[in-house]
Amino acid sequence: MLPIGIDELDARLIAALAATPRVGVMELARQLQVARGTVQARLDKLQARGVVTGFEPDLHLRTLGYEVLAFVSLEIAQGRLDDVISHLATVPEVIEAHTTTGPGDVHCRVVARTNDHLQRVLNTILEVKGIERTATQIALTEQIGFRVLPLVTQIIDDES
Repeated sequence: MLPIGIDELDARLIAALAATPRVGVMELARQLQVARGTVQARLDKLQARGVVTGFEPDLHLRTLGYEVLAFVSLEIAQGRLDDVISHLATVPEVIEAHTTTGPGDVHCRVVARTNDHLQRVLNTILEVKGIERTATQIALTEQIGFRVLPLVTQIIDDES
């Protein structure tokens, strides 16, 4: 069964975009064997509904000089979450932050050029009032990078 709001053609369109992100609408229409207008309309609807959220480039952070990847768990004082999140949004090296269950209230993905730079980033994170405790784990190697294509492929396979 397909998720609400997405059909087999949408799934194929998303898979084609994931495989070749810079492909044009005409080429997508050729690959999917549908009219160009159909592809454009589907793409517009997927964007309007928030299924496709952007076409930003995937950046290789190590190539940009960010050699250190760390995961930082923050325990937040009662009533201070909004302040902490607002502060985290000002720290460029915080590339993701999620509120979580379990130990810690916010889990951040943080990058740095070196371990010394990571210490400075952590010090910057701690400048806001409301963080009671942190725990940091440094990633050694990436085993599976961020990916969504297997989910889309599963949707297509489930419909077959």
